[in-house]
Amino acid sequence: MKRSMVMIDGNEATAYVAHKLSEVIAIYPITPSSPMGEFADEWSAIGRTNLWGTVPLVAEMQAEGGAAGAVHGALQAGSLTTTFTASQGLLLMIPNMFKIAGELTATVFHVSARSIAAQALSIFGDHSDVMATRTTGFALLASNSVQEAQDMALIAHAATLEARVPFLHFFDGFRTSHEVSKMEQLTTADIRAMIDDKLVQAHRGRGLSPDHPFVRGTAQNPDVFFQARETVNPFYAACPGIVQKAMDHFAKITGRSYHLFDYVGAPEAERVVILMGSGAETAGETAQYLTEKGEKVGVIKVRLYRPFSAELLIQALPKTVKTIAVLDRTKEPGASGEPLYQDVVTAISEALPGQKPRVIGGRYGLSSKEFTPAMVKGVYDEMTKAEPKNHFTVGILDDVSHTSIEYDPEFSIESSEIVRCIFWGLGSDGTVGANKNSIKIIGEETDNYAQGYFVYDSKKSGSVTISHLRFGPHPIRAPYQINHASFVACHQFSFLERFDVLKYAMPGAVFLLNSIYDANQVWDHLPNDTHKAIIDKKLRFFVIDASDAAQK
Repeated sequence: MKRSMVMIDGNEATAYVAHKLSEVIAIYPITPSSPMGEFADEWSAIGRTNLWGTVPLVAEMQAEGGAAGAVHGALQAGSLTTTFTASQGLLLMIPNMFKIAGELTATVFHVSARSIAAQALSIFGDHSDVMATRTTGFALLASNSVQEAQDMALIAHAATLEARVPFLHFFDGFRTSHEVSKMEQLTTADIRAMIDDKLVQAHRGRGLSPDHPFVRGTAQNPDVFFQARETVNPFYAACPGIVQKAMDHFAKITGRSYHLFDYVGAPEAERVVILMGSGAETAGETAQYLTEKGEKVGVIKVRLYRPFSAELLIQALPKTVKTIAVLDRTKEPGASGEPLYQDVVTAISEALPGQKPRVIGGRYGLSSKEFTPAMVKGVYDEMTKAEPKNHFTVGILDDVSHTSIEYDPEFSIESSEIVRCIFWGLGSDGTVGANKNSIKIIGEETDNYAQGYFVYDSKKSGSVTISHLRFGPHPIRAPYQINHASFVACHQFSFLERFDVLKYAMPGAVFLLNSIYDANQVWDHLPNDTHKAIIDKKLRFFVIDASDAAQK
């Protein structure tokens, strides 16, 4: 069956699968996960059915703790149930998560990973919320892109039914949740082929019912609690194999192959970076670029983070590796290292006899701080030193504790075949909406691959928006902002006085300005810095009074 190529974001891609495979969806809105709940609510309101022909019940609760409680209750009745959340909302679900996992109940929570408020609130993305749940007993499955957000959602729903271990499927807030990208949408037949109805019936059979009474939620004393707690071990030991089996089945259906740890780069790499989330896409593309230049580098993309399979991680590592850099998108103050770093160090220590590769750890991308190919190359360069810095940061200048490493910000791997456009707008002026329409038309009505990402701060309406649009003949794996654009548009003339609008323009690029001054007058009203940039970069400069055109 031919599958549709669609332009959607990570939230919609995930909600599409979750709605198909749920009977009850308990929600409470929190940025950036809210659109998943909104999509599910809309689809149920118009009568869209799930895989079994019923319309999922979507219930908005009073808070995320209530949503988790509703999920727990519905699961105890044997319903297929899910929820969507992020950040502090996820933290409010932790007490119920311990119970759901302790009772070996199949479910999937979908999380657009977001910063936890520390010294300040942030609505943007990193892995600090997800890492706060790693002791709950939930399996943690990471997606790196919009396509993977859909695919891993289905793999998680299929695997949890067999494993009986609940899953937390996560992807980077905003960077993946709100990125519009061209992807192959699964058909209902694809989803049907992944779900074993015998496992669904078994899940229903474990629901509490007066027809087959069963005691849950008891209190246990020291004489039995410890022993009972250890009884879950066989389920967690089996979980990685079950997930890989689901991935293999998915590959036979769709042709897209995934593994718990996917390696990209030189077969005989000496320097390997290990990470998960959208940063793994950036690192993977950079490793392939450097490998083509003759460098012995590689990347391991972590997909199943919990339960952590040390055996499969070691299998994915090239035998030639000398130095490993583990990158975490979170900070754990006071710890001996960040979570993924600690797991890798433990795996290397326990599983590799004799001479072991050096392992260093670093932090990147907190609160959606940019993570670019230049930074990845900076990490690889650091690894060549006789004494590379451990517990480093990349992407910031740390002039307090001096943890940061250097990198060349001008380094780029972007192909000249990719058209790159930047649009400056004002929140609620229509720039973002128009660009979403444009990039969807390009992606769905032409053979081009396309990507759209929209940057705006937490003030949203009335603040500056910058739209980053890419399109071209090949798949686009660039979860980072455009630094060198072939087209720059500015929809607000006053921005020229306040911002360096043309800093992203490449030499010879097109500059389009919305202006009340026509081509004969506009030059006299431009700031001197804009004059200089247009001349120095030899830009092709166009003006339009778009506001007047729109009114007419």
